[in-house]
Amino acid sequence: MLWQRVKSALSQKFSEQDFKLWIEPLQCAHDDAQSVQLAGPDLYFCSWVKNNYLADIQAAFQDAGFTGEAVRISVNQIKNRPPEKKQSQLRLPSMPVARPIMRTLHPRYIFPEFMVGESNALAYSACEAIANGDSTLSPCLFIEAGTGLGKSHLTHAVAHHITGHFPGTRLHYVTSQQLTSEMVRNIKNNTMEQFKEKYHHQCDVLLMEDVQTLAGRIKTQSELAEALDVLMDCGKRIIFTGSVSPRHIPDMDDGVRSRLSSGLITTINPPDWRTRCLIIERKARNNKLALSGEIIEFLADRIQGDIRRVESTIIGLKAKASLHKTVPDLDMVKEIVAGIIGQRQDLSAVLIRNFVAGQFKVSIEELQSKGRRKTIAFPRQVSMYLARKLTEEALSEIGKAFNRDHSTVVHSIRVITDAIVRNGSIRGQVDHLVERLKNQG
Repeated sequence: MLWQRVKSALSQKFSEQDFKLWIEPLQCAHDDAQSVQLAGPDLYFCSWVKNNYLADIQAAFQDAGFTGEAVRISVNQIKNRPPEKKQSQLRLPSMPVARPIMRTLHPRYIFPEFMVGESNALAYSACEAIANGDSTLSPCLFIEAGTGLGKSHLTHAVAHHITGHFPGTRLHYVTSQQLTSEMVRNIKNNTMEQFKEKYHHQCDVLLMEDVQTLAGRIKTQSELAEALDVLMDCGKRIIFTGSVSPRHIPDMDDGVRSRLSSGLITTINPPDWRTRCLIIERKARNNKLALSGEIIEFLADRIQGDIRRVESTIIGLKAKASLHKTVPDLDMVKEIVAGIIGQRQDLSAVLIRNFVAGQFKVSIEELQSKGRRKTIAFPRQVSMYLARKLTEEALSEIGKAFNRDHSTVVHSIRVITDAIVRNGSIRGQVDHLVERLKNQG
């Protein structure tokens, strides 16, 4: 039979493990002079074979004398197969029976959709390395980030990458709440041995989110510590995420805290203005929504921190623009944004300080420091000048935002006022900042 000759040839081409996993389970459902129909046990299996082995299979058929046009692979429709045989085909070596992880993953949370900037570059690189089995940085990672800054995107991206490129990897993705619920269920059912087997011996990669919710859960912490000892001793890959760093999680056992801190700890900070623009542009493009540069910059000014609010805004804009059969304009954008994050707060020295820090790419800590380098002193002086110009706050209140007294504020106002008179470039910069601040309302 033609298929048997092809299988014999393929057994020489592939390793014994690859042949048994991906070629041996295939059955020839139909063949004639024009086409060959091969059948696999399920959709995932067929998809993997198509993406990775179909070209070699087609070449082997041609070498065996097949002159038809197509070799197709589909799910096996043959009935009355022995259940034992079906199970042996579906399960990979040492792979426990478990529900598919893909159901819990967001389809767009993949590496190519993650916008990398200064605020998240280290976290991205570490996750990419772990996903590819590269332990150069550390096989254990803790990502600290606030809500909507991308920590779930990265953990989902790791899971997508591993399940897509290394399907034999035993990966478990859970939140801390899910782990606790699973453990309680196993205790009630007297099946804790199954729980230990799953997380001690049937796990190559563990992804655990929201670790801070383990606070005060003594039994869960104890079981987690035991599992982590086994996994870390074997060099398994582990990623934790949390809204605070391990040392700031309350009611946490010191042993667990130490294990959470044993690898690389990285923080995802809110994206800077430029990165926010790129994120907004990307999400608008994904939603097939055309936004002008003015609108993108307005949104980047108004929506800071939680990126999910960007998604809500884009969806709202698309719906409203579709309803009115028009392209979004600035008035429409302001209406949508007001409904999501409320009306713009009155300008204050703190808000102006934070805005200017983002524009000049310096940190708030630097503006509040005693540093006198021009790259820090100039943005600080501009911030104080704008706070005096655009708010009703007293000089002492403005000074507090920068850890300075009122005399420093007076000096800064005088310096920037003189610079505006003498230097057209500085005058243009300040006018641009004033316009941007006023337009945010």
